[in-house]
Formats: sequence, structure tokens, C-alpha cells
Amino acid sequence: MGVDSKSVKAYLTRMGCRVLDSVPAAEVFPDRSPGTLLSGARYREGMTQVQLAEATGINRRHLSEMEHDKRPIGKANAKKLGDALSVDHRLFM
Repeated sequence: MGVDSKSVKAYLTRMGCRVLDSVPAAEVFPDRSPGTLLSGARYREGMTQVQLAEATGINRRHLSEMEHDKRPIGKANAKKLGDALSVDHRLFM
């Protein structure tokens, strides 16, 4: 027997839980960093670092360093990455 999200929300509300339809990313991932968000967005799009490098013109090694928080992303690169990964570039700032 499947359980739908509406009945789960109703149950949690009856139990006194505060149920929200959306949760801020910072609450779910408190230790998020620009690099973690970059690698997650790349993974979501099913892209390799090589493919992302080709799509953005950013050196693959630099992408790796950005994903490991060893290189700042910067505004210009954030805009390129946001366009290529279909996310708001401010996510990487």
C-alpha cells in the first residue's frame, strides 16, 4: 500500500510538526559551499567536468579546483556555469 505526501503531511501536522512545502537549501545542507553546489548541479545535469569545461570555456582543472573549494568561482565564471547548468549564478557566489 503506497503512502502519498498529502497523507504524510496531514499525519505530521496532527503530531504537532511544522510542515513546509519548501525548505531552504541552507537548512537541508548546512555545510554547503560553492564547490559542493557546483559539483551537485553538474551531477544533476549528468555532465562530466570535461563536458562542462567545453560548454563554459573554463579549464577542466580549474573546474576541479572550484568544486573542491581550492579556487574561487568569481562572478564571470558563476554566470557561465549558471547558464550551462540551468541554475541561478548567484548559487555559486
